[in-house]
Amino acid sequence: MNYPKFFDSIESIKVKDPLAQVLGAFYNGEYEITYLEVVKAAGHSCPTVAGAYLMASQAIKELYPDSRGVRGNIKVEFAESLEEGVAGVVGNVISHIAGATDKSGFKGLKGQFARRSLMFYNSDIESSAKFTRVDTGKSVDINYKHASVPADKEMMPLMQKLTSGSATAEETKLFGTLWQERVQRIFENVDKVIEVAES
Repeated sequence: MNYPKFFDSIESIKVKDPLAQVLGAFYNGEYEITYLEVVKAAGHSCPTVAGAYLMASQAIKELYPDSRGVRGNIKVEFAESLEEGVAGVVGNVISHIAGATDKSGFKGLKGQFARRSLMFYNSDIESSAKFTRVDTGKSVDINYKHASVPADKEMMPLMQKLTSGSATAEETKLFGTLWQERVQRIFENVDKVIEVAES
């Protein structure tokens, strides 16, 4: 399987999943989620997918400073509607990591381990996303500022050629290379792109 090798250098997200433990999927319910796994689930790697991964990762570190994040115990809110911009893509990535869903997720076992009704759109927040521990109520607002890591100047002309169908094979390959180089720079500049503010 060939993919950009910087995927392997990205810090994984360590979680504990009580449902996975009860159902015997992982010993003690503990496992790790990697960026490569998220890319497979999303079907692509881009600044949006990278940003969602970084927001979830940072939020879990803030909410669980001394332990693994608990999947299914994190409520997630977005200011945008589900259909607006890339909100749905961001929501899907964060759902994969945090376990939260809006209405489509697992309804639980007699009130336990429910995953649905933990993700909300059109929320009254000013950040890119707000994460809240269900058990303690502790919250953290995360802002994602991808514009602080701009795309290569060749990207726009190549994008125009791609969308018009006039790009050569070499230009198409170059576009993909430059695209992933920007994603890599986003991960290399986390302090620039991720801003944390406790609620």
